[in-house]
Amino acid sequence: MFDLYERELNNGERERARAFLISMHETPGIGWQSLSRAMNAGCWGSDLLSMEQLERIGIRQGPAAEAARRWSERFIPHWEAAFAALGGKRITFLDPGYPELLKQIPQPPWVLYTVGRMELLEEPCLSIVGTRNPTAYGRQGALSFSADLARAGYTIVSGMAKGIDGLSHAAALDAGGGTIAVLGTPVDTAYPPENRALYRRIAREGLLLSEFPLGTPVKPGMFPQRNRIIAGLSLGTVIIEAASGSGSLITADQALEMNREIYAMPGPINSPKSEACNMLIRDGRARLVTRGEQVDSDFQHLSMTRRTPLQSSQHESPLTAEELQIYALLQDEPRSADKLYEASGMAFGLLQTVLINLCLKRKIELHNGSIYMAL
Repeated sequence: MFDLYERELNNGERERARAFLISMHETPGIGWQSLSRAMNAGCWGSDLLSMEQLERIGIRQGPAAEAARRWSERFIPHWEAAFAALGGKRITFLDPGYPELLKQIPQPPWVLYTVGRMELLEEPCLSIVGTRNPTAYGRQGALSFSADLARAGYTIVSGMAKGIDGLSHAAALDAGGGTIAVLGTPVDTAYPPENRALYRRIAREGLLLSEFPLGTPVKPGMFPQRNRIIAGLSLGTVIIEAASGSGSLITADQALEMNREIYAMPGPINSPKSEACNMLIRDGRARLVTRGEQVDSDFQHLSMTRRTPLQSSQHESPLTAEELQIYALLQDEPRSADKLYEASGMAFGLLQTVLINLCLKRKIELHNGSIYMAL
């Protein structure tokens, strides 16, 4: 499919081909297939390019004329200075640092636009995706899986959407690990707007990544399109709370087509938000997982730059006074959050934080009916 990449190119040829690839990719109206035909036809080898040359390989007149003009004039986009000011970098399919796993997918991105820690693309990645409106159970699952797997040395990949995506990014960073946000917008656009603080944090501590050039108008179809990159970068994908018809199922289907591992956290049978997870498990398309080490165990045979393999007993944190108070109440009997609120006299916001921390530390579990139980 990629004739050009099977050829030996000298440094000058490679730089010219790379520049042409970027120029074509950033020309409006030039899609993936058109760019593939132009690259394989050797159009990158000419200093001057005509509209007719591109029309002969099946590119429409308007985009062909604009692409020829841009290449012949060595056009520089108006947003180039803004991209540089962000600390942005391009990585193309021709570059040595392009992720090997991503090269293996159908229609890999020709160009990736990045802001942040490029070295994360060389680390073993796992993606975590799920609903934009998680329950307390889903939030706790996202925080637990992401933190555990980040501590085990995996870079956590997600789409920076509300809900499970955002929680997974934040938990990975809080655990001292790396995270990659694959955006359905250009890298200068924080979407959704309420995730601006997270966007800025990932730019500083993780990696923002998009295949869309700056200035690309945002359209709904761009978000499903980026899901193939989330799946493609990752050894496996963990799905936490997804309703029937969820966008997470697109990621799961794409990961399956790429022969990547799929994991799903099971949920209550009466919860619509867990319907897709339970269906994937029922149909044998996903492995049921409840802990990060179950995912980690599948990749112990791989030779990767990793920290210590994940174990349940590792680095157990001591309980705070508030956590000890709630844990003691639950050792007496299982209770709901409302009952714990009444019994403890604790502020409700603090109580929710304590409950999440106790779940992460595997001292308690949330069961059907929103009942917490000590382990």
